[in-house]
Amino acid sequence: MTTATDISLERAGLPVTDLRPDLAHAPGPLAFATVSGAHLYGFPSRDSDVDLRGVHVLPAEDLVGLREPEETRTRMWERDGVELDLVTHDLRKFVRLMLRPNGYVLEQLLSPLVVHTSPLHTELTALAPGVLTRNHAHHYRGFAGTQWRLHGNNGELKSLLYTFRALLTGIHLMRTGEVQAHLPTLLTQVDAPAYLPELIAAKAEAEHIAATGPDAETVTRDVTELHRVLDETRTRSRLPDAVTVLEDLHDLVVRARLAGRGTGGHPLGRVR
Repeated sequence: MTTATDISLERAGLPVTDLRPDLAHAPGPLAFATVSGAHLYGFPSRDSDVDLRGVHVLPAEDLVGLREPEETRTRMWERDGVELDLVTHDLRKFVRLMLRPNGYVLEQLLSPLVVHTSPLHTELTALAPGVLTRNHAHHYRGFAGTQWRLHGNNGELKSLLYTFRALLTGIHLMRTGEVQAHLPTLLTQVDAPAYLPELIAAKAEAEHIAATGPDAETVTRDVTELHRVLDETRTRSRLPDAVTVLEDLHDLVVRARLAGRGTGGHPLGRVR
């Protein structure tokens, strides 16, 4: 199972819940667009921006011609005082990231905060379980390590919560085969420090605030312990060591490219 808890955009604390006017300006066909970042992770702040991530589908001529293909597109704008940014990868690049392994792109693909979807999105989601391996533990260990070092430099609550979120997501994935990025949900499924709900509540006040609560020694001990648990669950995990759907993903990319579709015949698919 690789679906996250189904939560609406409103319940996720998004300051803007109708994003259709914004996606209407996206160049070229979108396969999907979802909300990532702090809103997906379950600890947005009042001043958090909205991170939109997804996939677009380049026409075949853009890949075989002389022009440099626009494999990654980035757009930032402001709406009603809220900063939004949309980053999408071409389908082939996104699938290659899925195969690395890369938990970050899987969280985007499987995010329950869907603002734009299509038949291609559905097919990609259906194949997601076949790319999950024990090696995803390395992704979450590495991401947690980066955030922990960042926390050591800036002392911010945000980087501390990102550290715990990554470790708990990795542990849960190794145990269940489910990509669960929502920290409040993870706290009901994985043993975690009792002070985390208090830290989540504190971050709701502002995006960049200093970490408060438990002392540094306690937090260091807990982070170290979760690293140990992640390594242990990886050893015991029933996930395979290698991807099992490489050919299926290859066929999907080829079919989507030849058909010139990202959305089953409509350039913007179905926007929620």
